[in-house]
Amino acid sequence: MLPEDAAATIGRAASTSFSDYIAAQNPAALPSARNAANHTGTDLAPHATTIVSLTYAGGVLMAGDRRATMGNIIASRHIEKVFPADMFSVLGIAGSAGIALDITRLFQVELEHYEKIEGTRMSLDGKANRLAAMIRANLPLALQGLAVVPLFAGFDTTRRIGRLFSYDVTGGRYEEQEHHSVGSGSVFARGALKKLWKPNLGEDEAVKVAVESLYDAADDDSATGGPDVVRQLWPVVYTVNGAGARRIPERSLARAAEEIIASRSVSGREA
Repeated sequence: MLPEDAAATIGRAASTSFSDYIAAQNPAALPSARNAANHTGTDLAPHATTIVSLTYAGGVLMAGDRRATMGNIIASRHIEKVFPADMFSVLGIAGSAGIALDITRLFQVELEHYEKIEGTRMSLDGKANRLAAMIRANLPLALQGLAVVPLFAGFDTTRRIGRLFSYDVTGGRYEEQEHHSVGSGSVFARGALKKLWKPNLGEDEAVKVAVESLYDAADDDSATGGPDVVRQLWPVVYTVNGAGARRIPERSLARAAEEIIASRSVSGREA
């Protein structure tokens, strides 16, 4: 028989939650273990901004702009804010970029770890709940101004539909219907989504709706970066359906952006 402490160690190692294992072995490695007490202001940390998500016929789509800001400064024009969580889900981040990226990587490992231990994928509701627990663990930092507010979407392989979930800084999880947006430009993006979204959109139509909603957000929110024709920078867009998650090629995004810009131009001048 194994000694009690050895058995406990093996039990922790076999946990289906990688986060729980790290919390037991090396809690300082968790994103929520950071201390913001020495920060003189949260404007010193880059912030990721607008993410949009919408359902379409056979799946769900998520898109994010490429801008990160520090106060009134553009910290990056190239940041990516939408990532595949696993084969059938994607995650978009808004808020404190560094912590959000750490949570994203931990969430990806969490899902992979569960699959290795259990021999099967976690359900979409289970994934959404695990992410909620991670956001809840970040609450002390959120109260110091370093909040992370994700948007999560995936294809439910049981119900055969695309679903999307929003969160608040306390880890509250809310299933959204049809479409949703988070981040500083979300009010403007959501207004565009309300007008442009319709049931049973095709994938190409859904991509154009997402790009146009980000374009509208960038038009009124300085922290959101619109399609950049000069630098050839386009939003990051993922679709998820029964075949899995797929990143939309930049040439398709460029074409969609150019069509939107052309449709809003009058004699070479934007309307």
